[in-house]
Amino acid sequence: MARPAGVRGARPLPRSLRPDPVPLIRFAASHELIDAIARWQAWLIGERRASPHTVAAYGRDLAGFLEFLTTYRGGVPGLPALAALEPADFRAFLAWLARDNAARDTAARKLSVLRSFFRFLDKRKIVSNGALTAVRTPKLGRTVPKALTESEARSALERVAFLDTRPWMARRDLAILMLLYGCGLRIAEALSLTRGAAPEAAGMLRIVGKGGKTRLVPVLPAVADAVHDYLAICPVDLQVDDPLFVGARGRGLNPRQVQATMAKLRRALGLPEHATPHALRHSFATHLLAGGGDLRAIQELLGHASLSTTQRYTAMDPARLLAIYDKAHPRAKD
Repeated sequence: MARPAGVRGARPLPRSLRPDPVPLIRFAASHELIDAIARWQAWLIGERRASPHTVAAYGRDLAGFLEFLTTYRGGVPGLPALAALEPADFRAFLAWLARDNAARDTAARKLSVLRSFFRFLDKRKIVSNGALTAVRTPKLGRTVPKALTESEARSALERVAFLDTRPWMARRDLAILMLLYGCGLRIAEALSLTRGAAPEAAGMLRIVGKGGKTRLVPVLPAVADAVHDYLAICPVDLQVDDPLFVGARGRGLNPRQVQATMAKLRRALGLPEHATPHALRHSFATHLLAGGGDLRAIQELLGHASLSTTQRYTAMDPARLLAIYDKAHPRAKD
């Protein structure tokens, strides 16, 4: 199907940008259970499109639960042991976490991982156990995304061009941060862009986000200029399908390299610890909302599946919400 005029797209992730394999995690479990875990992890990557980082984190949470069972029940757990678990066993696990001063969000995350694993086992007819349905998830406080102030974001963009003595790399780093802050991209989305998808002119950019979902984001002239300036002096002969952002050896950048750039900016400018690449995406949403942006529109720009995720940003700007109320509510004028 033809691509709409004026819309550039991100192609499938180049080999140089494909994520590393999932780190090896040791599970205290029987051979049959370890095989089931491997199938679950393969499903997470293949069907849920989870990143190796996410799969590894899930694996560590599951390994911790199995270690708990080894001590709590005695012996290495297997599939029959999982089938025999009762709600009290899972509550004992939560109590064990609380004893180790685990935060509520940590306990809730681990319980969510267990629910995912047991649902997989049930759907594959490996183990059927509905005990988790009787266990409540610990209540969490509403987390608020940590954004930079407008002055902090502006300072970061102005200073990044002076961090590297190699002009083309300095312009590359500026172009990346401009995409994060100017378009609200995730770091993986920016680094997955190919040379053929480079937004060198203002317009619309097609982004493939989490779960393979596609969205269109507007490219501001300042963002397009930053990308164009980088490509104008990039010494690497980039082909259409090559990664847009490359290092000295012509290979695609790793997210850790962009994170290291932000770490340098934190030290140079005295920025807060939450000044990370992802904080620029938070800043994009927060500053749009403060400037009168519509919440639904911001949801689309960020690629959030649920409006409730985007609504977290409203907690950061109560003055803006009051202004909307005063302007729109009929009784506010009485």
